[in-house]
Amino acid sequence: MSAPPIVRVIDLETTGANPATHGVCEIGWQDVALAQDGRWALTDECGSILVNPGRPIPPVTQAVHHILDEQVADAPWWHDVARQVLDPWPRRVALAAHRADFEQQFCTPALTRGADWICTWKCAMRLWPDSPGFSNQLLRYWRKPDGMIHERGLPVHRAFPDAYVTAFHLRDMLNEASIAQLIEWSNLPGLLPRVRTGPDRGKEWHEIDDEVLAGFLHDRDVDVRYTAGQEVARRQQGGPVTRTTEEWLLL
Repeated sequence: MSAPPIVRVIDLETTGANPATHGVCEIGWQDVALAQDGRWALTDECGSILVNPGRPIPPVTQAVHHILDEQVADAPWWHDVARQVLDPWPRRVALAAHRADFEQQFCTPALTRGADWICTWKCAMRLWPDSPGFSNQLLRYWRKPDGMIHERGLPVHRAFPDAYVTAFHLRDMLNEASIAQLIEWSNLPGLLPRVRTGPDRGKEWHEIDDEVLAGFLHDRDVDVRYTAGQEVARRQQGGPVTRTTEEWLLL
């Protein structure tokens, strides 16, 4: 029998957030595969590789992931390991990451064979809007996914444990919505369930008045602008506060 299709979850630890001046110092992965019963599940294909970032790791970043310069001094370079991890062709139907916009800065189309991406952060806000927050770890403890081994998801902010936790979110998303829908949501800005700043912080968007909503249309944050625009369109059309008909059809 041919091997089942997979979505490979990726997590990177880096020296900083700007690929022009920073480098990758660890990559972790965990595969989620489509089983014969039509359900998605984690597989044994997983791991992590330390990477020489080609520059010192700043103390402010070491304080997050605790990777030391001496630990990566003899590690392989990013371009020597990236393709083998990112491109398990032809089984891979997509890559995934929590806040995938960050990983995509370093995992360029040339390294991924132009793979589609699923952002579990964006999809979580669509599928589980009642969560009190949408960080990888908060979702872990709010959702308590079946089958997760607590210790295997530790320490936080290391590449494999974080990929492992994200994979459980992805598994449950894939069993609730189609790949096409998850990719579509991931290609859009984030749809925020609640207002994040200002006097109306914590309110759902339908609870704020028109004048305040109009101000958010010019916010510096693309996710805020997009969400405000979606709420304006909903009010103009008199539609429901929940998912659109088109979104339901893709689930």
